[in-house]
Amino acid sequence: MAGSWRETVEGLHRLLTAVAFTDRRGHEVDPETGFAQWTALGKELRERRRTAFLIGNGASASMASHFSADLAKNAHVHTEVFTDLSLITAISNDMGYEHVYAEPLKRRGQRGDLLVAISSSGRSPNIRAATAVARATELAIVTLSAMSPDNPLRGEGDLNVFLDCRTYGEAETGHAAILHHWMDRMAEGYST
Repeated sequence: MAGSWRETVEGLHRLLTAVAFTDRRGHEVDPETGFAQWTALGKELRERRRTAFLIGNGASASMASHFSADLAKNAHVHTEVFTDLSLITAISNDMGYEHVYAEPLKRRGQRGDLLVAISSSGRSPNIRAATAVARATELAIVTLSAMSPDNPLRGEGDLNVFLDCRTYGEAETGHAAILHHWMDRMAEGYST
């Protein structure tokens, strides 16, 4: 049974206050430093006219699409998501769903681009396949995951953002807040 509204809000406060950032080597990074590094990556991407690719499944796919639009409109970043139904069904049917992001990323991703990979469990095969392609193509990688502290996605980014929670609702709410904070930092100084 769900707790009271106050308990929910207090739980989200604790969750977001305890957000953990780690670098590629697994070393902890202070959240303010982590956001500063992520924002610097995004601003360099914008200046060099590179692309931010955002991926996820289910609610995380919705977040990828939402923040792709916000980054493009508010922060003037070139973004791309692979959510075209024909593309998804063709790749899923012909190659398997685990390739749904990796295949188009192989063709469109270029050195210097950025992949933002969102997965509540951190165990989605299609997200992990895309991070492998991104690493091989020399894209910068930022991951957002939750649930288990030893989830494999948590170690696959140049910057990894982790929420220590057990429910998808908490993970999705927390990831949305984190993405909004990054996007707001990216949009500073730009008007729509």
